[in-house]
Amino acid sequence: MKTYPEVVAFLYGLQSRGMKFGLRGIRSAMQSLGRPDRRLRCVHIAGSNGKGSTAAMIAAALTAAGYRTGLFTSPHLVDFSERIRIDGKPIPKQAVVRLTLRLRKTIAVHHLTFFEAVTGMALRYFADERVDIAVIETGLGGRLDATNVVRPMVSVITTISLEHTSLLGNSLRKIAYEKAGIVKSGVPCITGVRSPSALRVIKSICRKWRSSLIGTHGARIRIHRLELRGSVVSISFRGVSMPELVLSLAGKHQVRNAVLAIAALQELAFQGFKIHEDAIRRGIGSVHSLTGFHGRLSLVGRNPSLIADVAHNADAVRILVKALREIGIPKVHIVFGVMEDKAVRRMVKFLAPITRSLAAVQPRTSRSLPAAMVEQECRRLQIPVFYRGPVAKGIKRARSLAGKNGTVVITGSHFVVGEALAALKRKKYLTINQ
Repeated sequence: MKTYPEVVAFLYGLQSRGMKFGLRGIRSAMQSLGRPDRRLRCVHIAGSNGKGSTAAMIAAALTAAGYRTGLFTSPHLVDFSERIRIDGKPIPKQAVVRLTLRLRKTIAVHHLTFFEAVTGMALRYFADERVDIAVIETGLGGRLDATNVVRPMVSVITTISLEHTSLLGNSLRKIAYEKAGIVKSGVPCITGVRSPSALRVIKSICRKWRSSLIGTHGARIRIHRLELRGSVVSISFRGVSMPELVLSLAGKHQVRNAVLAIAALQELAFQGFKIHEDAIRRGIGSVHSLTGFHGRLSLVGRNPSLIADVAHNADAVRILVKALREIGIPKVHIVFGVMEDKAVRRMVKFLAPITRSLAAVQPRTSRSLPAAMVEQECRRLQIPVFYRGPVAKGIKRARSLAGKNGTVVITGSHFVVGEALAALKRKKYLTINQ
């Protein structure tokens, strides 16, 4: 096992161990790697939706401010190395090989899962490269997520919605309890959660740990322009006024994520980071170029317009549909596929009003819902399904149907968007289950 493809195949093979909740495995990994978690200053982010976008905005602003910034997100879209980035540059392939070989014994002895091994790799890489700060996104949940080994300077909980109910609980209160597990003693927590029942849980946990809780629902927002290429807004929050701020991530929902990012950056400034307004403006206005973050209402092709968005649960689909209407795109051709643990019936119900036609696709992962079942749910709502099968062929058929002046939206799972981007860029795509 000496080459990058061999190492990635080895890591992917760990998926057969499934998901494992608890910190014993990652703590063993940290011990064998020299406790990089203790050397890192970081921001830790959990939430049902918006955590990837919020993480990317924070990282972009920190990079713009001149800080060497690590960013750990999941899953990747096309290539494994996208998960671990410094100032927007993916981890080098030789570093993946080196760190995997170093971890191999620990993986075997402690039966590390894929996500535990990759989290260990990310934290060690950031420590080796002496980043000034790292922005860490949870994988699933929070309390028992492998990333929860870190002690951050700021914690962020973006939103709470019903997701992964078989693992996290079947109510907003139970899911909030799991997400709020990232709260640490004395560490400020920023949240955009609005559900009263979920917010009560978060407040209770923050009181227990004497963590100051900063909610962003009181921000004053004025929207000047919403377009596919981004938005222009004015934001006032906690004494900070940012008139006519340009957001490079499209959609009204990204305004709320921007407020979360600004609040987190403000907390970092209180703790000694020098983050001026111009850095926040440059960062939030240039998220793609500064972090390599993609797949959120991203224009990935023209003639017809191809839009990719990882709306991976029902709430995210609802937000996507609303965003398309807000930027003046009322009807589209859809390429849609989803994981088997998602509420596909609700997702399709939200898609129905904007759908001209739909390609039901099945990404190449064992967790995907069969395309035939996606088609079945669509036909229940009389959505015209013109294709079912693999992602790449579905996109080809949708483009043909849309014509040069139409719009195709590729959405659902991260894996659908990842396969789509790989196909459009003619890149090799290795499937992954986590």
